[in-house]
Amino acid sequence: MKKFEDILVSAKNKGLKKIAVAFAQDEDVLKAIKAAVNAGICVPILVGDKEKIEEISKEVDFVLEDIEIIDEKDGNLAARKAVELVSSGKADVVMKGLIDTSIILKAVLDKEIGLRTGNTLSHAAVFAIEKYHKLLLITDAAMNIAPDAEEKRQILENSLRVTRSLGIENPKVAVVCAKEKVSSKMQATVDAQELVQMQKDGKITGCIVEGPFGLDNAISKEAAELKGVHGAVAGDADILLMPNIEAGNVLYKALTYFSDSENAGIILGAKAPIVLTSRADSDVAKLNSIALAVLCS
Repeated sequence: MKKFEDILVSAKNKGLKKIAVAFAQDEDVLKAIKAAVNAGICVPILVGDKEKIEEISKEVDFVLEDIEIIDEKDGNLAARKAVELVSSGKADVVMKGLIDTSIILKAVLDKEIGLRTGNTLSHAAVFAIEKYHKLLLITDAAMNIAPDAEEKRQILENSLRVTRSLGIENPKVAVVCAKEKVSSKMQATVDAQELVQMQKDGKITGCIVEGPFGLDNAISKEAAELKGVHGAVAGDADILLMPNIEAGNVLYKALTYFSDSENAGIILGAKAPIVLTSRADSDVAKLNSIALAVLCS
């Protein structure tokens, strides 16, 4: 797959998946759900203030006939009910609506009704960028502030669920740092060295891990050649494993606002994918995120 149209087609071919939307009375969220329904990729269960959901749906021409609405005016309870729909097997994906991220994550991590697996939760963003020759996954841009090498291993393993869904059998992982050489003064480069060793020791499988890389030589063969950086991943990365949340978040937003690109983002590491988009994300990004979650469910 090289573009989001391919992801939408593949998600549709997978069959309809049920998506539980927590506190669904949000115009942008309902527009995205409407587009996903029209694309034939999901059946929504809308949890939230029924009256407001119906009012907003009329404004965006979203016909609610045959769509289940669970009336719940409290945000915390709406999040719990949406998550419980997934944990009980009545839905396949959970999506954040008009509530804070902390509220939906609290429900996801609830020991009684949540979606805990014991793994680290992480954010994976997939970009289709005009100047890059294939889809590019960036992780983590939203969840883990300063992960150590072991946490980065789990973040990487979460992202492999996405690349497998995209049909990438042996993804190339670039561990991105500020420089290409290991230095004890830069912990990220030491982590990169540890991750490469983890793969050699068989602790990481199903991908090719190399690093440390600067961003330039991870995605540009020309830059890699000029700097003498060699390897299977150099200039051809499928996954950019970022050093910390600042680097990941800045790269995510820079690509979103400065490049001709489309993107999608989901949370991984739970029993089911979580669509957790920003209010600033476009309708297209929200639809793409739903399609990606359906594909990974």
